[in-house]
Amino acid sequence: MQIIPKSHPRAKSLLIREKLVNGFDNGLVAKEGLLAQGRGEAFDYLLGEKTGKAAMRAIKAAAAQLLLAEMPVISVNGNIAALCPKQIVKLSKQIKGKIEVNLFYTNENRKQAIVKTLKKNGASEVLGSKIGSSTKLSGIDSARRIVDKNGIFVADVVVVPLEDGDRTTALRKAGKTVITFDLNPLSRTSQTANITIVDNVTRSVDLLVEECKKMSKNNKKSLYKIIADFDNKKNLRESVNQIRDNLTRRSKIA
Repeated sequence: MQIIPKSHPRAKSLLIREKLVNGFDNGLVAKEGLLAQGRGEAFDYLLGEKTGKAAMRAIKAAAAQLLLAEMPVISVNGNIAALCPKQIVKLSKQIKGKIEVNLFYTNENRKQAIVKTLKKNGASEVLGSKIGSSTKLSGIDSARRIVDKNGIFVADVVVVPLEDGDRTTALRKAGKTVITFDLNPLSRTSQTANITIVDNVTRSVDLLVEECKKMSKNNKKSLYKIIADFDNKKNLRESVNQIRDNLTRRSKIA
């Protein structure tokens, strides 16, 4: 991996790029995943590359939802495995949830490479790769319809970082509560999910782990109230306003 000087003004962004390139070289990330990262990075720049109030509100709602879940599952693709495998494992342990590999551009070698990476970072079990354990999710034609019958198929809450809109819609129709990380507040995924964290997953997944840890002492009544008070559409509008305000501020500087 290329050494990035900490003094570089774009050090964090460059480090993320290096992690993805390294992930590609090690068989985790599809070529298309590199393109998707570029799109996300553009939106992060528009957001000001910081976790805003709307994102923090969504993180709190997501933590409450995960702590109330009976069968939470975290869906992992190649980009997530390359960017933040250790944090994903921490989250799964904090919420006592399962991890499942689910890919759009799928092949067995890449799937096994992702499983290996997650286990190297502390996962004791990773679903989605065992022969005979798969079934199909209705309403979607891509390879992402193949899910584990002991994981996403029976989950009540599914975390889908860096998701595609088709599967988010299918998961909602299947009765799942969907939590997503998406830097684009206007995407189909953002608009369809129950709780959308409009933030860079490399920042917000750590915040979600901490929020789950902090709120684990809350009683169920207070957790239900947090969810009831959360309005995803309103929160997405605030994220759009964050982009607008950041652009306005920067245009004055220019």
